Amino acid sequence: MPTTGTPPNSTASTKDRILAAAETLFAQRGFDGASLRQLTAAAGVNLAAVNYHFGSKEKLVDEVFRRRLDALNQGRLAALATVAGRDSTTLEDVLEAYIRPALELTHDDNGALFMRVLARAFAEHDDHLRQFLSENYGHVMRQFTAEFTHLLPHLSRAELYWRIDLVTGALTHAMSGFGMIQRKGDVSATAHREQTVAHLVRFAAAGLSAP
Repeated sequence: MPTTGTPPNSTASTKDRILAAAETLFAQRGFDGASLRQLTAAAGVNLAAVNYHFGSKEKLVDEVFRRRLDALNQGRLAALATVAGRDSTTLEDVLEAYIRPALELTHDDNGALFMRVLARAFAEHDDHLRQFLSENYGHVMRQFTAEFTHLLPHLSRAELYWRIDLVTGALTHAMSGFGMIQRKGDVSATAHREQTVAHLVRFAAAGLSAP
């Protein structure tokens, strides 16, 4: 006798569709500009499904960020673990662990879309999102800051924070792809990414290590 019901992976599929639709709409319209009605239409689900999986629009925003930033920061910590605490570790080694995973995220279609969402977050100054990022990923920044502190003993904590903030701003700009340097047609995406990593690591190292 045949059984009825949804396939075992339908819950995950519905959740993924909602997240994908939300990411696209947030990139296009911003967090306030994208309505739940637009989201449910784009995802092909009803409002009950959104409430079941996420509970609220704020939680949905959180999850859009979590599904990208979890992987990014796991990559950062894995890269940092290979160089942290070694006598031979250089400032450039730590910076590459911080910069490369972020640039790798942007060099695919989904990553590029997420960067537009991230740009919206910076522009809209969302306090809830700022708190979410601090609570969930602040420990990653603290681990990198500990390595920078060890390698840059001449800097006060306040000065180091200023410089890390500026490096992060430069990285975010590079991730956005809106700068003057655009990939040429005869340069592969991978080669362009490697050029960006190399230039940004040198630039950041010079800024961090300045007197």
